[in-house]
This record gives sequence, C-alpha cells and structure tokens, in this order.
Amino acid sequence: MVVKLFEFEAKAIATGFNVPLPKGVVISQVEEARPAFQSIGGPVVVKAQVLVSGRGKAGGIRFAENADEVEAAARAVLSSTIKGEAVQKLLIEQRVESKRELYLGVVVNRSAGCYTLLASTEGGVDIEEVSERSPEKIVRYDVDPLTGLREYEAREIVRRLGYRGRQLAELTGFVVKVYRMAVACDGELVETNPLIETPGGGFIAADFRILVDDNSLYRHPELQERARLAGPELTPLEVRAREKRLAYVDLEGDIGVVGNGAGLVMATIDLIKYFGGSPANFCDLGGGAGFDQVSAALELVLSNARVRVLLVNVLGGITRCDEIAKGILEVRRRGVITKPMVVRLVGTNEEEGRRLLREAGVSSLSNMEGAVREAVRLASR
Repeated sequence: MVVKLFEFEAKAIATGFNVPLPKGVVISQVEEARPAFQSIGGPVVVKAQVLVSGRGKAGGIRFAENADEVEAAARAVLSSTIKGEAVQKLLIEQRVESKRELYLGVVVNRSAGCYTLLASTEGGVDIEEVSERSPEKIVRYDVDPLTGLREYEAREIVRRLGYRGRQLAELTGFVVKVYRMAVACDGELVETNPLIETPGGGFIAADFRILVDDNSLYRHPELQERARLAGPELTPLEVRAREKRLAYVDLEGDIGVVGNGAGLVMATIDLIKYFGGSPANFCDLGGGAGFDQVSAALELVLSNARVRVLLVNVLGGITRCDEIAKGILEVRRRGVITKPMVVRLVGTNEEEGRRLLREAGVSSLSNMEGAVREAVRLASR
C-alpha cells in the first residue's frame, strides 16, 4: 500500500531539494483567498487539494485574474466534493506561462528491481495516454540502485528529449533532483506533470505527485499520522490495522485469514477461492511476530461482522509456532473467538505450539490444503 501526499505536501518536499516551483499559498478558508492573491500578485491558479485524480475535469482547478475572481473560485471549490472527497484545502499558486509542457516521473520498477525514470515532451496528460498514443515519445531509463542516477545518465535522458546547451544543463539538474527526492522519501511514484518549459527557456514544476511506500513509514515519522488518516479509500478496519502496524486489506468474503508472510497469505486466499470459498481479508503478521501481535491481528480480523470462520495459517521460520499458539489462546481466554476456527501450524517450535493448543482443547492441522478445505466447509454450513 502507499501513502498519497497532497500536492502542497509534495511541493514542500520538492522545496527542500531546490526544485523550481511557482509561488503558492495554502488556504482553508475563503477569507484567506484575497491575502493569498495579494502576496502572490498577478494571475493565479486555484487548486483543490484532494487525493483523487481528475480534479481538473471535476471543477477543482480554476484560473483567476484578480482578487474578486480568486475569492469566488475559492468559495466555489471549498464548498465542493470531488469524487466523494470534500475539499478542505486549496493551493493558490502563481500562474506560469508555458512554451511547452513536459512529463517527468520516477517509478518503482518491480520486475527490474530498480527505479525507472520516465520523461516525455508530451506533458499535461496522463502518461498512460501518451504510452498508448505515442510510445516513442517516452524516454525510459532504469537506474542502477547501487550507483543511483549519475549526472551523465541524466544528461543523456535530457538530450533524448531534444534539449541542448543551457537548457540541457538546467534540465539535467532538475532530473537529478527529482530522482533524489524519490529515493529520500521512499517514493513508489514521484512525478511532475506538467513540468513547464517557460518562454524564457527555464523549467518549473507546475504540479507534483508523490506516493510513499507505507513499509518505509518508520523512516518518516512526519507521515505516520497522515498514513493513519490516508484518505477515503481506507476502511475503518484498515485504519485500525495501520495503528497496530499490521498489513491488512479488507476483502468481501466471510473467511477471516491470518498468516505470516505476504506470499503465504496470498496463497491461502487463492486456495480459499479455488475451493469455492470467499476470503474476508488479507492479514499478514510479518516475520517474528510475538503473541501480542498475534492477539492484535486475531482481534482485528474477528471484529469484522462478515467473518464466519477464522483461518490461521502459519509456516514458522523466524516466527515461532508456540508464540502463535499463545496468541490464539490469549484471545480465546478473553472470549473474543466466538466463531469456528481452523489452525494450521508448521515450522519452528511446531510441536510445542500444537501441544499448547491441544491441552487447551484446540485442534490444529499440518496440511495447508486440508486446513483451507475445512475452513471453506465450515463457512458454507
């Protein structure tokens, strides 16, 4: 999962890397619109700060020439809802004259195991649209994660966009800064679209978008509260899971799933579907989970009213099966487990974990397929 940043937050990060940006002011009240316009001077753009795409087509971006127009635009946009998200903040920003609109982005390339830099002279529209219509106009470059983006590589990217001389040097520096931003903020995606080439030959990032890998939040304490409240797409249970540092995604079925390791949990979900069942969630304990973490995960999954059966599937490595058993028994002791439960334990301290469960009257299995079959059977009763 990712943490989406508002445009003004992304630009605050860009400011720290000396990326050229339009002058802008963030407001949350209509009364702040006129002072913001006066501090900027000249024509401005009034932009809704929302975490959904397509704000321009939904009326979330407006142009204003004077203070009256700015106030009217602010009143209209602040009272609007864009794709279900109420607008609470605006970015009032200097309007920049454009000679050409470019695209520049850095994205995680999972298949290549690196960042890929994308650049195009066809900015101002979605890069996916450019890829379909004019794929030859997109420059792609895989960056070696050991060396990072070197200046001569950035220079070659800019040269392939058709720039020479002073503009070649200026845009090369711009590309290097955006790459360093992506690395510093653990970005899944960092892009500026459009990146404006001004009539004077300079470059200014008119827009910025950053998606941060939520697995990196321990390195970004300033984003942890934002992640907890990261937009309307999170369900209440997903918000609670983030607070407990659990990898959890709500699904639509009735078999609650708790496992250790994303691959194992996804394989469990696949088997549930294969045998005709429907998973209620994805919940990964991660490696080395203690009984406290196990207890928290079980309570979270069982708080879903749709869950009819709980399936615990653990392949112990650094995760110890006896710790899993202790967590199960703790939640059971507190009376939280009121639904049928199927447990599969294999791996480190397997015998001890099974003994603890057995002495408490809880049966366990060693075969994953058998455990999933039993969970699907119980859910279908």
